[in-house]
Amino acid sequence: MPPSPRTLTLVVPSAGLLLGFLDFVWIKWVPFPFAELGNSTATWAVAAFALGWWIRSGALRAAVAASVLLVVAVPSYYLTATLIQGDDPAVIGAPASLLWMALGVIAGVVFGVGGTWARTAGWRRIVGAALPAAVFAEEALRFAGKARSGYPGAWWNVAIDLGLAALLIVLAGGPARVRLLTAAVAVPLAGLGAVAFAALGG
Repeated sequence: MPPSPRTLTLVVPSAGLLLGFLDFVWIKWVPFPFAELGNSTATWAVAAFALGWWIRSGALRAAVAASVLLVVAVPSYYLTATLIQGDDPAVIGAPASLLWMALGVIAGVVFGVGGTWARTAGWRRIVGAALPAAVFAEEALRFAGKARSGYPGAWWNVAIDLGLAALLIVLAGGPARVRLLTAAVAVPLAGLGAVAFAALGG
């Protein structure tokens, strides 16, 4: 059964606080190259997808819940930085923080709904299941660009992201034909994500 509204009210903000906290802790203490998985737009997007998957049905509920998850995670991340290493708490309300929250709403809608779609049938299942792999493939493209520009160790991150993309295709389940379709759809979705990041200057 899908979670009740009361359960969502309790779980979603708590999960957002935990995501922001764990993200900062991960990048601070996990060694390279795996530390990059903490401060990763793909990781946050897949967290929103997982929430949509858990919600099971109701695209609007999933979109709102996943957006709240990511919006709450942003100040949680900066608050954790303040508590652990004494960063200025004013950064929580800085323009960059507000921008990440706005982007969190967009990502929450896309990946929250995608999580519910992955539980359906037909083309929605294919598109929904392709999103997690696509977002890691897109991030791999950005790391490849950094590697060509001389960013040290970036090829390790390319390999990690592509490995995770392949793993997520496998975890999507279904017959071999469905997995192949999911992988095929993930490729243009990754391209669209790359274009979006380029447009944002990221």
